[in-house]
Amino acid sequence: MNKSLLVLLLVSVLLTSCGSTKKASTSTKIFSTQESQLILSGKIDEPMRVLLITNPKDSLILRSKSQSFKVNPDNKLLDYFTSRLYHTVRDSASRGVGIAAPQVGILKKIIWVQRFDKNDEPFEVYYNPEIKKYSEMKQDVMEGCLSIPNVRETTHDRSYAIFLEYDDRKGIHKCEMIEAFTAVIFQHEIDHLDGILFTDHLEKETKESIKHKLE
Repeated sequence: MNKSLLVLLLVSVLLTSCGSTKKASTSTKIFSTQESQLILSGKIDEPMRVLLITNPKDSLILRSKSQSFKVNPDNKLLDYFTSRLYHTVRDSASRGVGIAAPQVGILKKIIWVQRFDKNDEPFEVYYNPEIKKYSEMKQDVMEGCLSIPNVRETTHDRSYAIFLEYDDRKGIHKCEMIEAFTAVIFQHEIDHLDGILFTDHLEKETKESIKHKLE
């Protein structure tokens, strides 16, 4: 990583307050009645159905924005859903490197990400994740998505490094700088929380390429 990028990110760390007030709701109820029923429709270690963009009803949910929430470490339903979401991404039918709650029909800001930048490459869950800073340096990476079957393409606009804020399972607000391929996974999954798919980046790149050729 070049020095200018490192300085930029370090300055971001100094200027960003991890203890800042968040937009999360103060309500103790996290899930709607419909979401609760969906979560409890299977066992705690049972994978959930992954929504597909090719299904019109699924597409409406995948294109919706998720809500932040106040993390209560004693909320058993949150733990229950967190477990089911994990077993979904680890299911032999999926085997993804990350997953976001909207992909199983739950519009809450929750993601699981495999940390290839850590020993043993563990899967970790993040509540209310938000990218506060993107590096100007980009990277090319082959992407796929559990919700977009049989499509893998290279994106060119993913930042090499990001500065992330999130809540952990205990409700503690944390900050972290993440680089390389793992940073791409975070960008991909957090896009899902805003109703954005990786194919949207491909379409944007194509439009910009055509525009440059016409100029």
